[in-house]
Amino acid sequence: MNIRELQEKIVQLKQDTDTCILAHSYMSEDICEIADFTGDSYALAVKAKSTKNRNVIMCGVRFMAEMVKMLNPEKRVILSNPAAGCPMAEQMDRELIEQVKAQYPGYAVVAYVNTTAELKTIADVCVTSSSAVRICRAIPEKDILFIPDINLGTYVKANVPEKNFKLLSGGCPTHAKINESEVFAAKKAHPDALLLVHPECKPEVVKHADYVGSTTGIMEFAAQSDAKEFIIGTENSIVQHLQFAHPEKAFYALSKDLVCNNMKATTLADVYHCLKGDGGEVIDMEEELRLKAVKCIEEMIKYGG
Repeated sequence: MNIRELQEKIVQLKQDTDTCILAHSYMSEDICEIADFTGDSYALAVKAKSTKNRNVIMCGVRFMAEMVKMLNPEKRVILSNPAAGCPMAEQMDRELIEQVKAQYPGYAVVAYVNTTAELKTIADVCVTSSSAVRICRAIPEKDILFIPDINLGTYVKANVPEKNFKLLSGGCPTHAKINESEVFAAKKAHPDALLLVHPECKPEVVKHADYVGSTTGIMEFAAQSDAKEFIIGTENSIVQHLQFAHPEKAFYALSKDLVCNNMKATTLADVYHCLKGDGGEVIDMEEELRLKAVKCIEEMIKYGG
């Protein structure tokens, strides 16, 4: 089969099996084309709540599938590729953060969505890259233990100077590998282009940006801007998606190394085999764990929408 033929089979199978397909924005274009919803991890989990399908396939990484299950316990949630994890989500565990909490009593634990369900159970509130600044300003606590991404935490700290932050040395290895010299090289190669970067990048990269925001924010900024050229400082699949969506504009990768191998693990064939019943992994979660973990997400909705 070619790509189009496989896509057509998937479209038919998802109707036959009462399945909704969610695709994170870092998925390849061929997968996004057959998805019912595309977007960031939290938006997809919320979108799943609005569907009546009894089955949901999450084309992303494990913590994203967990979050879909947390918010949709009645649905059968399948992770499209069981090997797709998130190095940042796996950097810290509950035991470590409990030890840090003991050293900083009274600090509110603010957890990025890129964390495991187990780690979310001891968080006071969860945040996304787009809502982190707003939520950290809104919560009543002045002292904040921000986990796990030190780069996102540094960005939030700079924008919320009225609060005290304790940051740990975690982060996204894909975004964090980009350095300032690559920014200079990209700007030299494309002097008329605006630089749009994700706050998971290092501060030395972020400080040069014309726009800093979530993946969705970057895509929306590029779509609405009058500028014609953009350097994209997040996972390189976004360059491809923007090229398809706005062929009248030019998009350049900040670095050829901005590639998440975990996101790239999922293929169109993986989705097909999930629908055929011989692929993927059903995400099961004990109700006690789910109820504890979902509390910080409910707080996120309360403070950040």
